[in-house]
Amino acid sequence: MSYRIPRTYIIILYTMLNLVLFGAPGSGKGTQSAKIIDKYGLHHISTGEVLRDHIKRGTELGKTAEKYISQGQLIPDELMIDILDDVLEREAQGKPGVIFDGFPRTIPQAEALKGLLKKRGTDLHGVVGLEVPEEELVERMIARGKETGRADDNLETIKKRLDVYHNQTSPLKDYYTKEGKYMPVKGHGAVDDIFLDISRGIDAIVADMEK
Repeated sequence: MSYRIPRTYIIILYTMLNLVLFGAPGSGKGTQSAKIIDKYGLHHISTGEVLRDHIKRGTELGKTAEKYISQGQLIPDELMIDILDDVLEREAQGKPGVIFDGFPRTIPQAEALKGLLKKRGTDLHGVVGLEVPEEELVERMIARGKETGRADDNLETIKKRLDVYHNQTSPLKDYYTKEGKYMPVKGHGAVDDIFLDISRGIDAIVADMEK
């Protein structure tokens, strides 16, 4: 019995697909990015994981990053852009596409991402926006802090992180909406139902790329 490879996956094999997973802290980006990677074979770049690794290893970058993260602040744009450029160069070569988790977080970072992708002969194809009520975000992060021991998942820092998100990161929703790349997804409810909505959106993006 022969097995027919779905058309979506044939396209992805020959066309680089780049996505941003966008949402507030605690919106489920890590959970959903894992499912996207499993289905579509994209390379996952999480700036949060990169920074936490540097902090754990006690590098100079980690020490600098920890000063900002411990206060619920964003890493300066210039530093994050340099980090991403290095990660793309080392890890994304030859991959069918990339899902960016935790980047960009400011409009200057979004502009820089355009340049980084253009330099590599590709583009950003879509932004998956996980939308979750704020009360649920707080509850999720407090529960996560108890489970994982993450130092930045305490109520005081969570409130600071959400304030920073609303002031500096949420304007990206309008930015990408104007570019026709923002895809809103209800980020609360059953994990599999959320992923089903995300998959429909990604499949629509791939169908447009085929035209």
